[in-house]
Amino acid sequence: MGAEIFSLPWVAAVVKLFYQFGWALFVVGTVVAVFDAAIESQNGRASPKTAALNILKGFLAAGLFSIVPVRLYEFCISLQSTFLGELTAIMAGGRSLGLDEQSMSILEGSFRDTLDVEFKLFNLLALVAFAYCVIKVFFGNLKRGGILIIQIAVGSLYLFSVPRGYSDGFWAWAKQVAALCLTAFLQTTLLFLGLLTFPDHMLLGMGIMLSATEVPRIAGHFGLDTSARFNISSVMYITNSAMSLIRTLKR
Repeated sequence: MGAEIFSLPWVAAVVKLFYQFGWALFVVGTVVAVFDAAIESQNGRASPKTAALNILKGFLAAGLFSIVPVRLYEFCISLQSTFLGELTAIMAGGRSLGLDEQSMSILEGSFRDTLDVEFKLFNLLALVAFAYCVIKVFFGNLKRGGILIIQIAVGSLYLFSVPRGYSDGFWAWAKQVAALCLTAFLQTTLLFLGLLTFPDHMLLGMGIMLSATEVPRIAGHFGLDTSARFNISSVMYITNSAMSLIRTLKR
């Protein structure tokens, strides 16, 4: 879910726009990196090998930053679909169920009106928790395609600094892309495991489904944060470097 958005021609046009914009920033960054190396050579601190390696890293980043995230996300979605289809086939005796079919099966089997009165309050709380988990994960999957487009647009901005050797921001961006793909895989997988466990062990199933909503927060604690953070110190450093270069060229 969400991976089909990149097959639409207008979405592909937007991705191509940021792809070309990233290449333009890479070219400008390469020119600035050459000027930086020339200035450093006057002080005897230039390293042609390091400068060439940084430019090569920027070239690879410019060629792959709009392709690898989409392919990785599509791979995670297809792997998730195949894996969950096998799980439901095992639980359902050879019949593969989707998210909608499995959810409706639990609603019909666990929350029908023929249950005993003494369990009504518990069933109401279980229904609220069940709906919260399913709806949150469902809409989270729907919006991840758009989030990936935003990340591709943000990734193009880092291509100005990568040829100059400032690649920390780009690696942080790559970790965010990996976190998005990991979240897409784990959330739906945990939700399905909870749905499969729910009919026989209601409390255990709810616990597994509730844990699916905590995947982004836990991944963020281990450095795989899906939220974009603005690094003001990095921006100030790049701005000061550009101003210093302009003053040097002016002299």
